[in-house]
Amino acid sequence: MRRPSAAHDFRHPRDLHPGAWWAWALGLAVAASRTDNPVPLVLLAVVAGFVVAMKRTDAPWARAYTMFVRIALVVVALRVVLQAVLSTNTQGTHLLVVLPQLPLPDWVTGIKLGGPVTWEAVLSALYAGGQLAVVLVCFGAANALASPRRLLQLLPAALYEIQVALVVALTFAPQLVVDARRIHNARRLRGRRVRVRTLFRTTAMPVLESALDRSVALAAAMDARGYGRTRHLPRSRRRLTSALSLAGSGGLLVGLYGLLSASIRPALSIGAVLLGLALATTALVLGRVRATRTRYRPDPWALPEWLVAGSGALVAAVLVWSSLHGTGGLTMPSATAVPPLAPVPLLAILVGLLPALVAPVPAASAATPAPRSVEVVPS
Repeated sequence: MRRPSAAHDFRHPRDLHPGAWWAWALGLAVAASRTDNPVPLVLLAVVAGFVVAMKRTDAPWARAYTMFVRIALVVVALRVVLQAVLSTNTQGTHLLVVLPQLPLPDWVTGIKLGGPVTWEAVLSALYAGGQLAVVLVCFGAANALASPRRLLQLLPAALYEIQVALVVALTFAPQLVVDARRIHNARRLRGRRVRVRTLFRTTAMPVLESALDRSVALAAAMDARGYGRTRHLPRSRRRLTSALSLAGSGGLLVGLYGLLSASIRPALSIGAVLLGLALATTALVLGRVRATRTRYRPDPWALPEWLVAGSGALVAAVLVWSSLHGTGGLTMPSATAVPPLAPVPLLAILVGLLPALVAPVPAASAATPAPRSVEVVPS
């Protein structure tokens, strides 16, 4: 009898496939883009934050979630200020405050500087900014849970050059910050002050020189390991691959824009997405022949990956269906109205908590020993 693979075991410590985390986060982001109701938006943000708190590691990229949350709060604040204070199109009848107003020419329509600010303007700006903020939080959750290097290793062979460039950038961009801090601390310990007029000569030049040395060493190591080996292909095949890639990217952009903004018919948007996927897949299949490389210890796609990706897809499917049919209370009837509550979208959003239960414990967290308790014996 064949034993089941350890990859299907939820209790087996391993790193989840990064594509599963991104599929889950994209599902939550698509769901957030289909509603301006603050109740589902807050629930989506809570679901994303809870899963990140349960499954992220101590890796450097895992700290990006806090940065995304701060950016999301800044986006909400800017949206409220720009729309409520500067726009005249969203002002209502419930006055909140009257600011000093500057007169503008008559040809400037729809814009004001100061003046009356109403509750309708503030709430509508808060709901619209919250929608974008939750989308940013979902992407921040994917960045905190999925390793960027492991994600880049999943790129098809046709995108080999892009993968190598991104790996080099991800490797050395954080190191530049470390080198700058190291040089600054060394000058401070020597008692030298950092002046603005000598900053380039004393700090920037040593940092750039160190980065250049590491780049040359990395390039030599990659060349010694066979990076960059390609096969010769006819010019006609290369042109066909490029044309298919461009057409597929255009179809995907048009289809996704139609699905997210609801400005195009759903049937046309889905058709454009499917056509773009078909063209892009064909281009990748034709282009992979050019690259000659193997993959060491590929990430498995097992039952936990299917459940994590499926939970995000289910959340997106339910909210998109409810939005298209006008059910579920996803659209606010007015800015000052009480947010409607519907059980079906809220229960679907709670399915997004499934990764906190079924995703295996990351290998890095499992390898870290738990602190031992020390018993103090009184003398």
